[in-house]
Amino acid sequence: MNAAHKNRHAALLKATGYEDGAALTLNSTDGDIPHGRELSFAWLAGTVMTGLTSVLLMGAALYVSFKGQDTFSTPYAALTISAPDSSLPPTDLAIKADRMRPIVKTRSDMEIIEASIRELEDGRAMIKKQPFVRLRATLATAATNLTDDVPAYDAVAMMTANTTVESPTDTVNTDIYGAEVEGEVAVKVAPLPVSFVPPRAISDQGAADFVRLTVEGNYFDLDPTMLAYAPPPGGGVRELGTEATDSLLTGVAENITALGKTVLPDEAGLGRTERILTIKEGGSLGAVLLKNGFSEMNVAAVSEALRNVVPPDIMKALKLGTRLRILLAPSRDGQTLIPVRLSIYFHDNASNSDIHQGTVALTDRGLYVLGIKPADIVFPDEDTEQINVSNLPTLYKALWETGRKHDLADDTISRIVAMYAYDVDLTKKVTPGDQIEMLETPPDAEGRSELLYVGLTINGTLREMFRFRTEDGMVDFYDPDGETGQRFLNRRPLQGGGVVRSNFGYRIHPIFHTRKLHTGVDLAAKSGTPIYAAGDGTIELAGWQSGYGKKVEIAHVNGFETAYGHMSRIADGIKPGVKVRQGQVIGYVGSTGNSTGPHLHFEIKINGNFVDPLGVKLPRENTLAAQYEGQFSASIAQIRDLMQRDGESAPVTMASVQ
Repeated sequence: MNAAHKNRHAALLKATGYEDGAALTLNSTDGDIPHGRELSFAWLAGTVMTGLTSVLLMGAALYVSFKGQDTFSTPYAALTISAPDSSLPPTDLAIKADRMRPIVKTRSDMEIIEASIRELEDGRAMIKKQPFVRLRATLATAATNLTDDVPAYDAVAMMTANTTVESPTDTVNTDIYGAEVEGEVAVKVAPLPVSFVPPRAISDQGAADFVRLTVEGNYFDLDPTMLAYAPPPGGGVRELGTEATDSLLTGVAENITALGKTVLPDEAGLGRTERILTIKEGGSLGAVLLKNGFSEMNVAAVSEALRNVVPPDIMKALKLGTRLRILLAPSRDGQTLIPVRLSIYFHDNASNSDIHQGTVALTDRGLYVLGIKPADIVFPDEDTEQINVSNLPTLYKALWETGRKHDLADDTISRIVAMYAYDVDLTKKVTPGDQIEMLETPPDAEGRSELLYVGLTINGTLREMFRFRTEDGMVDFYDPDGETGQRFLNRRPLQGGGVVRSNFGYRIHPIFHTRKLHTGVDLAAKSGTPIYAAGDGTIELAGWQSGYGKKVEIAHVNGFETAYGHMSRIADGIKPGVKVRQGQVIGYVGSTGNSTGPHLHFEIKINGNFVDPLGVKLPRENTLAAQYEGQFSASIAQIRDLMQRDGESAPVTMASVQ
């Protein structure tokens, strides 16, 4: 190529935008942005790494946001859920697999018990039929919106609710007649004529032989002739008030501390649980749903969604044997459980099988829509519920949940809670299988019922309370020993009861790091929380004391003393020599003295010796007078007889669903 051709090619390249420049170089100044013909591999690598890092961070954020969430589908997506694999065997709820949550059988029996009672009318003894309402139920193991508005735990309020009630005209009668009668029977008592001689049913010799053989039969089991006088197997004959063989254990375990299961960090929040219910008493679907976490708005939405798969007349009157599967999950705020899925199964008597009728599921928009049925299971004979330790409510909340589920009046629930507030730590979590039994009169014309008996079983120990009215017209509840539920001292004397942070006993001191006796119990609460006097007494100390900070000491009767430490402020008027009443505010929670945070250090001393405030056996506030012992024992026998009788399902108020 000659010079002319070179010049022409150069001109063409220049015309198309190319230029004759220096070669690329890597000799750029460190730390500066490359210019012109300079290249920097460090700058290029940094740019690429910045882009990759941004992509990874955005992906991680999205993954964490959606991790564990499976309800963010649209209504359309909810309808296109893949069907379960029918080749898999159905799950048997009676068997606990390694990865399954434990299952507990739930009981909810409300029955009508009829008995013949004896009462006086216009001076005549009348025997008539009277119904009683009996409830036997397991305590709720998950709280729903039924108890969103329950009052906060307050020891003083419970003391007020557990006071003796004056009833000048008592209409409650449990004087049970030994024989069953139909209708009303008038009883007339008249002296026998002097000339009347009853016919001899057995000779004196025969009676003596019977007694001898009966007594000897207890010791000579090999003599076959004695079997004729043996009582029938199974105890067909018993005294009123004696316990049946299947009754729960009686007695109260004293000075025992029950520790709850440690909750893992990933189980701290509420979790899912599923209830399996069988309709045994009929009624509407809405009435059942309202008692299991559905609001009235939810019931209306569910009924609308099921309208095309379940006939409205069936929803208003469910067939006996209908199965319901209710899946409960945490709400968006994670503070309560809400129903997110409901499945209905109709029982086919011909094939003895349960046929899926319809399923509704909750979407992220708060709508209930039709969905694919869940995986098949083998329905148990009894109602069951999955147990998630994160969902277990406190005993206080469980009593309210159970009571409202069975339409008990709030005043009745408050009274029951107050009966056991001194014996049971109601701030501890409920144990699956805990039960409650109740007996009350049927509602009167104004809808009010009288509570007759309450039996609460906690960790296998039965605590019973019986209603009794003394001659002066005072009505209270007493245990079988004739003592009321109210204790001489309150074990957790501050508003809300506080949270136990450190128990009584030897420990490593959190400040001095030495092993020493912790002479009381630490109840954590917010600064300024009111502190109450645990019982009636006289102020012995009100001021600063060494490591206790601001402290109050109260002397009670019979050698009992209580102390309250680390107060932020002592209440006005509280000074040595002042008499205080149980429940009176004496100070406020703080963190004065040797303290690591706001709490109440509460102590009890008996005759100068420190005891465990949460475990020591405390005397009762009121004991039934000895003159009522026979009458009270008879009342206990009659009530226990009613609790052991066969009953019929009680009608339950049902809400209609349109």
